Amino acid sequence: MRKHVSTLALGLTAVLSAACVAADKPVDTKKPVKVFILAGQSNMEGKAKVALLEKQIKDPKTQQEFAHLHKDGQWIVRDDVWIKFLDRKGKLTVGFGSPNCIGPELEFGIAVGNRFDEQVLLIKTAWGGRSLYRDFRPPSSGLPADAVLQKMLEDAQKKKPETKLDDIKALFGTSYRQMVADVSDTLANLKQHFPEYQGQGYEIAGFIWFHGWNDMLNPDYTAEYTKNMANLIRDVRKEFKAPKLPVVIGQVGFDGAAGDANPKMKAIKDAQAAVGTLPEFQGNVVVIKTDIFWDTVAEAVYKKGWRQNLEEWNTVGSDYGYHYYGSVRTYGKIGKALGEAFIELTKKK
Repeated sequence: MRKHVSTLALGLTAVLSAACVAADKPVDTKKPVKVFILAGQSNMEGKAKVALLEKQIKDPKTQQEFAHLHKDGQWIVRDDVWIKFLDRKGKLTVGFGSPNCIGPELEFGIAVGNRFDEQVLLIKTAWGGRSLYRDFRPPSSGLPADAVLQKMLEDAQKKKPETKLDDIKALFGTSYRQMVADVSDTLANLKQHFPEYQGQGYEIAGFIWFHGWNDMLNPDYTAEYTKNMANLIRDVRKEFKAPKLPVVIGQVGFDGAAGDANPKMKAIKDAQAAVGTLPEFQGNVVVIKTDIFWDTVAEAVYKKGWRQNLEEWNTVGSDYGYHYYGSVRTYGKIGKALGEAFIELTKKK
């Protein structure tokens, strides 16, 4: 079932699209909660400002694209989809990206919420500026070579002479450990976090990964990406006792199709795509393209000078290119594609 938030009225009567939002239905509380772990860096957080959506949902050119998010002047709230994003939690609605922003979680949650009769829970663990090479480094990847650690120590000591080798080593895997701790705490305290929980248990249904910027900037990080991503999948499955846990990876898509002309971008995209070709991951891991959702309208305004055309810019974008121009349209399409890819993947089981 769904309810609506009266405090977020936009002064607009939107028509709810039956093709996009399933009819209200009771949650089947006899079946375990379907849990999805959404992890990565700032683009998994989500950087599309709600203020932009408020403009685009009134714009005749984009209104129908977002009609399913709004009814009778109010944002929809999914009673059947809960979300926890670090210190924020509740029923899925607009605004669970970075503060006052939207990310892939919204349309992903709608897609899987429509798919399942069970209660759905999204646990999002995402932090900007984190690499897979260091911050999310999975335990089975071990530490880098001693020479690499020594170089990192020397660089760190130039700024902070008291830095020890153990301090450098401790940096590796911090985000991985934070992710595991947050997911574990949430699952151990479901009733506390979500009072509507009725003790039906849970099933970790999928792991969704959207990441890549920081590893793209360092060729050494890029060179290890496929190995580290494969180990991340194996370790997450082992950690949560789900040996065939379905995994969907959002391939980076900065600059759209033109991004392939950038050697660094092409290298990280290829490294991510290679994960999906590994024999052990056939039928249980899929990599989806996001460059096809690049917002060329926002790009055009940005490139002609967003500061000089601020009024126009505020109707199409809300951030920089490394955040997909903060395009609500792009983040929505990516989230929907991630959800549909998961659904398609599980159909094959």
